Amino acid sequence: MKRVLSLISFFAICIGILAQQTTVRQHGTATQLVVDGAPYLIIGGETSNSAASSPDDIARCFAHLHRMGLNTVLVPNYWDLFEPVEGQYDFSLVDAVINEARRNDLRVVYLWFGAWKNSMSCYAPEWFKVDYKRFPRAHTKAGKPLEIASAFSENVFKADNRAFEAWLRHLKEVDGERGTVLMVQIENEIGMLEDARDYSPEAVKQYQSAVPQELMTFLKKNRQTLHPQLKARLDSLGTEKLKNPTWGEAFGTDVYGDEYFTAYYYARYVERMAQSVKAIYPLPVYVNAAMNSRGRKPGQYPAAGPLAHLKDIWHAAAPSLLCLAPDLYDSGFTSWTRQYALPDNPLFIPEIRRSEANGAQACYVFAEHDAISFSPFAIEDGPDSPDYKPTQAYAMLRSLMPIITERQGQGQMHGLYFDGTLQKGQDPSGNEAVERIIHEDGMKITCRHFFTLPWDPRATDGTPWPVAGAMLIRLNKYEYLLAGNGVVVQFENEGERQIQKKLGEDGFVEAGTNQRTTEDQWSGARRIGIAYCDQVEVASDGSLKYLRRLNGDQDHQGRHIRIGVDDWQILHVKLYEYK
Repeated sequence: MKRVLSLISFFAICIGILAQQTTVRQHGTATQLVVDGAPYLIIGGETSNSAASSPDDIARCFAHLHRMGLNTVLVPNYWDLFEPVEGQYDFSLVDAVINEARRNDLRVVYLWFGAWKNSMSCYAPEWFKVDYKRFPRAHTKAGKPLEIASAFSENVFKADNRAFEAWLRHLKEVDGERGTVLMVQIENEIGMLEDARDYSPEAVKQYQSAVPQELMTFLKKNRQTLHPQLKARLDSLGTEKLKNPTWGEAFGTDVYGDEYFTAYYYARYVERMAQSVKAIYPLPVYVNAAMNSRGRKPGQYPAAGPLAHLKDIWHAAAPSLLCLAPDLYDSGFTSWTRQYALPDNPLFIPEIRRSEANGAQACYVFAEHDAISFSPFAIEDGPDSPDYKPTQAYAMLRSLMPIITERQGQGQMHGLYFDGTLQKGQDPSGNEAVERIIHEDGMKITCRHFFTLPWDPRATDGTPWPVAGAMLIRLNKYEYLLAGNGVVVQFENEGERQIQKKLGEDGFVEAGTNQRTTEDQWSGARRIGIAYCDQVEVASDGSLKYLRRLNGDQDHQGRHIRIGVDDWQILHVKLYEYK
């Protein structure tokens, strides 16, 4: 928490001096961007790699994104196009991005595709690539040179950072007063492939040297809050008792020990670039990570990037970063988000696989984890239709932004996410894929996938259950908003003892399942009822606008509230107690 507060103080002071629009603040336990004086959620999308490489593509793409309802676009600046000749900079694409963003009511998070993009140096200029003696490559243990610039080369850093600084100075000049650009991502998915560390001569020299004392001091000071994987390794090696250990002595000589070494030097490289941002145009900065998924080992995945299990190394070596951000393309969405939504690392999702599930995913992370950003990749390839589910969700989320941001960090929101992977004949009770139970204010709130109700034939005819998700927002003890898609929510007092009976298609208990048992004896507790359920919209000032009353079939005559899988709605429910 101290690290988060110090970062926020740094950004608030530096950005305030320049009167730039983006600041960072702590709101309860949440870290928030503040844009134009109001807290801001990045309801965004990242363009595919080539979508901003020509002015015509930028204009066409940004107009589409405006129609999709984004408020922010994440877009690359390519080093090879920015500095095609060493020392000569072409600002035309940068200006096109800023101008088209303004024209289409979009803000920009800018990505620097410099020395590394997805580990490789594919966006480095040709003059850099061919001069491998001046700008050396990383090497495998076998001595094979890779298409990866060595992070241990000062020449590599100076060339990369010189172009980066020229770009920052231009951004400050053309956008310093408008604040179209909100944040900067340094590099893209840094990581070492084939081996977990670089075996070039300078890298080997550093590996054989003592671990920098500032890292050892950081690890000792933060021993109790280290990632469990790192803490277990240090404990097993007795690292804390060693004086001036080498990297192998302190972290081990296997690929995992190699990864800690590499992570430190990647992070130091990034921190030096972050210092350039601080000196020239102090926007918030972050880095993104390709995931260590599918059972792969370091080097099989891009080793040493800003991954969750390496967070302490990155925080020690790159303290100026706002966060380490995950790029999510694998299954296990809720598990991945939990790994990155930490007290010392606010959740920022710069990339996620574009799909119909994105709206439900966005609802979940903004409510459950107080996320700063949600951004599907290759967003411009999404359907240009108002019926596209993520487009509908984004419109809803933009209207809800004042309500969401007011309650972030206050413990007043819950994210619901059901991927619908219920096996045939499986009991939904306790299955995270279709059910979540929340205990709050003496109430048991049971939230389920809409298809756990039997009324839609797609629930039982073998149709795959679509992903569903929503946010449940507590306005006060007896008042909630439910906003999202494909969920049903039931409210009970904790003292109630309900026997769940199978419902028929008409909504009543199925024949043969209503026999009274001794378990049905009433406990005498007070019950929770639904006073009313209204469908609402949110006005620009954050107030609720009544649309219609849903106290009949739509809430099963007061038994629950629900939103169908084909709908995106905001429901306002008022509860009461009776006995």
